[in-house]
Amino acid sequence: MWGRIVRSAALINNVHGTLCQRQLFTMQLKTAEFQSLFTDGLTGIAELFEKHSHELRIAGGAVRDLLSGKRPEDVDFATTATPEEMKNMFSGAGIRMINNKGEKHGTITARLHNENFEVTTLRVDVVTDGRHAEVEFTTDWKKDAERRDLTINSMFLGLDGTLYDYFKGYEDLQNRKVRFVGSAALRIQEDYLRILRYFRFYGRVASEPDQHDTETLQAIRENGRGLAGISGERIWVELKKMLVGNHAAHLLELIYTLDLATFIGLPAEGNVEEMKEVWQRAHNWSPKPMTVLSALFRSSDDVEKLDLRLKISKEEKNLGIFLVKHRRDLIKDHDKQDSLKPYTDFIIDCREPDAQSKVCELLKYQGEEQLLEELSRWHIPRFPVSGHDLRKMGITSGKEIGTILQNLRDIWKKSHYKMGKEELLATVNTS
Repeated sequence: MWGRIVRSAALINNVHGTLCQRQLFTMQLKTAEFQSLFTDGLTGIAELFEKHSHELRIAGGAVRDLLSGKRPEDVDFATTATPEEMKNMFSGAGIRMINNKGEKHGTITARLHNENFEVTTLRVDVVTDGRHAEVEFTTDWKKDAERRDLTINSMFLGLDGTLYDYFKGYEDLQNRKVRFVGSAALRIQEDYLRILRYFRFYGRVASEPDQHDTETLQAIRENGRGLAGISGERIWVELKKMLVGNHAAHLLELIYTLDLATFIGLPAEGNVEEMKEVWQRAHNWSPKPMTVLSALFRSSDDVEKLDLRLKISKEEKNLGIFLVKHRRDLIKDHDKQDSLKPYTDFIIDCREPDAQSKVCELLKYQGEEQLLEELSRWHIPRFPVSGHDLRKMGITSGKEIGTILQNLRDIWKKSHYKMGKEELLATVNTS
């Protein structure tokens, strides 16, 4: 899969005043996934940068994915060109630029052949406060790599397939190890959200739970309070990605072990043991993030507090409240042949468009694999009687119509939804 190592040059790297020996590792990548990136749009962008003698490389997560044999969904680029130089290049070539919000941080987004290309000038963080950074542009690729969070995210890939790796990111990726670039404490203090990014990527990369460096966990514990100043929306994005990755139960437990829970909106006395049991039962069925998280909650108040901190969606909040409320009382009936019926009756009575989806998540929570498969194939039947049918029978009182319809609905449910309109109407006493 991999080409031969092309070059290795010893470099001296000064990280925040600490002198240390580093190796720039390079190799050639010629995989099908890499070659598939070269659309007409990318070819046009690459030719433009080459024409103006500016370097352009693939950066960050896309490099990690390509080295893992995956075609990245999003590809970001880094360049030695300044934002002004990029704007002049794109304007001169008649290439449209969109979304100028990232320009102060060096990012220009160009649109060519119906594709967007996000290109960012190499930079260093001059001043950081744990949430935001003031940047200064540079032409030094190593300095840009230094400011990134994890070694596996600090690599660059030239458009000729040459990998540029300053911090042993490729070695860490091969060994399925997640490490901060340089000092974990310093990287975290630059942006406290990196704590959750560490957890998220651990779930994506590490083969086994609980293989963390002691120094890394210590740095996380000592700086965890900084998460209190991070916006809830940013925390929820990272937390959701962590919850659908590998080792989610271990990582959630670690959040409690390192005393981080209250800083990110989780209950101080979360039910960690139940969460671990739910994860063990459900993780093979792709539960939604809230399904796993709700096992920590002891009451609906915990969901409300989470919403206040993280600004979760209405759908996510409602699912959390539903699971907390019904995880004990909505269960299969072991005394009847049809164990699914309590769940289908609930969906019929609920009459909400997402009721079946919620109940599927409840079955994942409860570990009811067979019932989950049955419910996934089940289609909500249509109740065959309406108020119009009763009015045709001479019943005019709205209150009476409502009562009769509910009675007929109960009869219909007892028949396993098999009785038709005529059978149901025949049970109505109109005298």
